Amino acid sequence: MTLFWILCAAMLLVALPFVIWPLWRKHAANNDVLRDAANLEILRDQASELEADLNNSLLTQASFEQGRRELQARLIEEVKTTTAPQPVVRNPARMLAIVLALLIPLGSVLLYLQIGSLKAMQPQQMQGEGAEGFGVLRSEAALQELEAKLVKLPENPDGWLMLARSYTELQRYADAVRAYEQLVKLVPNESQLWTNYADVMAMNNNQSLLGEPTKFINKALQLDPENTTALALAGSSDMERGDYVSAITHWQKLVSLLPPDYPQIQMIHDGINQAREYLSQQKGGKEQLAKLPAANAPEKAAANVAITGRVALSPALLAKASPTDVVFILARAAEGPKMPLAVIRKQVKDLPMEFILDDSMAMQPQLKLSGFDKVVVLARVSKSGTPMAQPGDLEGSAGVVKPGTKGLNITIDSAVK
Repeated sequence: MTLFWILCAAMLLVALPFVIWPLWRKHAANNDVLRDAANLEILRDQASELEADLNNSLLTQASFEQGRRELQARLIEEVKTTTAPQPVVRNPARMLAIVLALLIPLGSVLLYLQIGSLKAMQPQQMQGEGAEGFGVLRSEAALQELEAKLVKLPENPDGWLMLARSYTELQRYADAVRAYEQLVKLVPNESQLWTNYADVMAMNNNQSLLGEPTKFINKALQLDPENTTALALAGSSDMERGDYVSAITHWQKLVSLLPPDYPQIQMIHDGINQAREYLSQQKGGKEQLAKLPAANAPEKAAANVAITGRVALSPALLAKASPTDVVFILARAAEGPKMPLAVIRKQVKDLPMEFILDDSMAMQPQLKLSGFDKVVVLARVSKSGTPMAQPGDLEGSAGVVKPGTKGLNITIDSAVK
């Protein structure tokens, strides 16, 4: 910010002379003084001519004296400035130059403070995230500043949303709950806000959706029955309560709303199948299953391209990972685009675990395992929660393999630098 003000001052110093100097050089006209000065010069010339004529014997002494008396009379009559001192005339152009030299810098600063942004030249504090386009603050100073602003202006939903999203990203779930509590008071009819509120409250409650989170999910579905995130959470809440019929209903509706190539569609189908299995083991469960709509089974990925294996975290790196850190198991082309061809998202607490990577887990329909001859399979503990490697992430790789390889063993044993 200091550099910004220095640059502004430098530009003002360059610009001011172009405005001030022409005005400063401009003189105020004093016609009387100019006229008298011209008359004096003429009379001096005429007196010199009289003396020259006298010396050259062109005039008699009497004629010379008469001519000098006439010049003296004209001097008294025409040169009036000699009779009294002339007042000092102020130069209005110079006065204007002085005023502008003061007003231009001052006005520029005041105008910038009024319509500019003091943070425009500061290091970027936000990282755009989500379809809504709201940012995420990662600096503690920026978070405290936003908190202070919201104390003074509590009816600012955009500010509360930014604060809530920032705390969620930083896994400060108790603070995120507090922010969403204020936000839903200001915007009570937004389904996604109630969904996010339920999610962070569950994370703050040992990842349990029972109780208040379930109420918030129901509120979200009342506002928008097709909110896919709310449907996913509703199914998880149903499973936690043991209400498998409701879980199947919510998740089947979710599948009907998602595109067939959705990356996690297989995981949702697995959840539905698991709920059906649990329901069948309950008393009267088979009768209830018979009343439910038939499951829309996804297209089976080609068995000859599925990659299977096991992922574990090296004991030497246990201290560098938190149980809730995100784990990505992914395959990407050995030669070609870096976009993952198949990806699984888990947490450190799920390790060690068996995995299957197939075409149903593709992030883009045109980029699948079956479309490449050689792929790189790796597992990464992501501190940032994103699939892209960042310094400080923990990683392990099985190297280059062919689609369809079975029984890989991947140990996460190195840190990304």
